[in-house]
Amino acid sequence: MLPGPHRPNGALAVPLPIVELRVPALIADAGDRAARRFLEFFTATIRNPNTRGAYSRACRDFFAWCQQHHLALADIEPLHVATYIEALTARRSAPTVKQHLAAIKMLFDHLVTGQVVAFNPASSVRGPKHVVKKGKTPVLTADDARALLDSIVPDEGNARLIDLRDRALIAVMVYSFARISAVVGMKVEDYYPNGKRWWLRLHEKGGKFHEMPAHHNAEAYLDAYIQAAGISEERKSPLFRSIPARTGNMTALPLDRRNAWDMVKRRAKAAGLTNRLCNHSFRGTGITAYLENGGDIVKAQQMAAHADIKTTKLYDRTDDQVTLDEVERIGI
Repeated sequence: MLPGPHRPNGALAVPLPIVELRVPALIADAGDRAARRFLEFFTATIRNPNTRGAYSRACRDFFAWCQQHHLALADIEPLHVATYIEALTARRSAPTVKQHLAAIKMLFDHLVTGQVVAFNPASSVRGPKHVVKKGKTPVLTADDARALLDSIVPDEGNARLIDLRDRALIAVMVYSFARISAVVGMKVEDYYPNGKRWWLRLHEKGGKFHEMPAHHNAEAYLDAYIQAAGISEERKSPLFRSIPARTGNMTALPLDRRNAWDMVKRRAKAAGLTNRLCNHSFRGTGITAYLENGGDIVKAQQMAAHADIKTTKLYDRTDDQVTLDEVERIGI
């Protein structure tokens, strides 16, 4: 029998630490082998919790559509998948549709190798064309980024702990090109001395670690925060911790990335900057500032821990100013 509790609607589920995966009724109806293979796909082959959640939602939506059209698992053909993708394209963005199709393809590949179905009905289906040459994430100029950091702690002598934390967190994202998940996942021990300099150990996707030296500004801000928080000896504890606004007291829990996003918007508004900023904005801000100062795109790729240099180029906004300068030449 398949492990996990039975649902009232006949579906099966298995509890996971981050997300509870439910076996769709269409899969459960195909038997225990299909249900077990479905769960193995999400638990054994996908380690990133964000990817697991997104792919789970995509497959759940597809199988719900199949049920609405009275399809059993063995009945699904390329025509059905193509019809679903066509309908999805009409109401969702191209990147979302491509992600849904990728999830469906990968799941059916897993079902095929597990001898649950004879072929992959999604393998021949093509998604919408989507070519991205420039990212849409808003970034700051170097001057605006400097103004934002200065606005968070205007007076060093009277700085609150939450202000020191927020400044240090934003600085780490700017100066290390780090993802927010990598930063909030840091332990105190992940800021460590190496020779005469201090280094950052970032927890990247897939359980990988990315290490790089800390910029002198990030080092100064981290030192101020850690000293004020009194956590220098708590090496295994979270580096950036939650501080409820109602109490102002630091907890032992790590800061959630969604709360970090709220913080970024609040800080940007207070500094008179756009409220469209997000956690990823500082990744693009740091990369653009680095390239504007003569940095090398290949080195930027290494610093950002990007697998493909094309991803790094999406964050490069150095051409934005060139375009604006050319437009201003129109002397009307």
